[in-house]
Amino acid sequence: MALSLSPSLLGGVSFALVASLGFAVQAQSTTPPAAQVQPAQAASQPALAEIPALQATAPSADAPDPSLSPECRVPGSKLYTLAKLKAVKKALREHRAVQVLTIGSNSGGLGTAATYPVRLEDALTRSLPDIEVTVESRGVSGEIAFGAAERLRNQVAEIEPDLVVWQVGGNDALARVDIEEFSQSLAETVAWIKSHGIDVVLVDPQYTASLAKDDYYRQFVLAIQKVAEREQVPLVQRYEAMRYLATRAISALKGAPAQSGAGFRLADLGYRCMAEHVTRAITVSLLQPDIAGPAIPPPAH
Repeated sequence: MALSLSPSLLGGVSFALVASLGFAVQAQSTTPPAAQVQPAQAASQPALAEIPALQATAPSADAPDPSLSPECRVPGSKLYTLAKLKAVKKALREHRAVQVLTIGSNSGGLGTAATYPVRLEDALTRSLPDIEVTVESRGVSGEIAFGAAERLRNQVAEIEPDLVVWQVGGNDALARVDIEEFSQSLAETVAWIKSHGIDVVLVDPQYTASLAKDDYYRQFVLAIQKVAEREQVPLVQRYEAMRYLATRAISALKGAPAQSGAGFRLADLGYRCMAEHVTRAITVSLLQPDIAGPAIPPPAH
């Protein structure tokens, strides 16, 4: 069956989600102009009748995304960079379940972090209401990128995911792993995942005021951005998003009673919002057209 980006299929991904971003969506003719698709290319490209071409205009870079929960609202420029998700789109075209594998130290375990995979599955299910979404969490506390790469080969064969969501870099930075070795291992693993027809979304490390003073830690955040841009995979900018939320919370607490700030814990807020932020990056990336266009660069820092 042909996939239509309609509210009944993609819910928040389509007109409701697009409207919240200020997107203007127009379905194109089911017969693409010859100037766009040459006969030699037609066999290798999905028919435009399957996925209507989208014309989108990004919202203001400084406008908090209104589709997110009030406590999680972050401007798009501080939340994600976008890229195509071909495997997830393929699953949607075929109207089959979308299998998601989450890895990284904050993808499982005890405490508040343990709720992240559950929240992610719930958020994705709400965004794709007519599609079954299954999130399999294989996070290991304290694991560095090289160790995750070794495990991935077996997990991919076992789970056969459409998408891998990889929260990476924090443990490597704290362990003082060589940045060049980290970048090479991450890039090679992302390329290996993609070579098996699986999409990847990267999530960079969390932010705290103390870690923000660590130049080596910040270099890992930048290294992940470079890998995401080079490998053309979406990136959830968790570091920037959490820094924005922390700054906003501190500003809101100025002049308030002292006890008002006692309940604000950035880590808890980060875990609660991360599922929404990852879902947002996935759903907005699904709006990226299949026809190649200029890459969306990461925001300047």
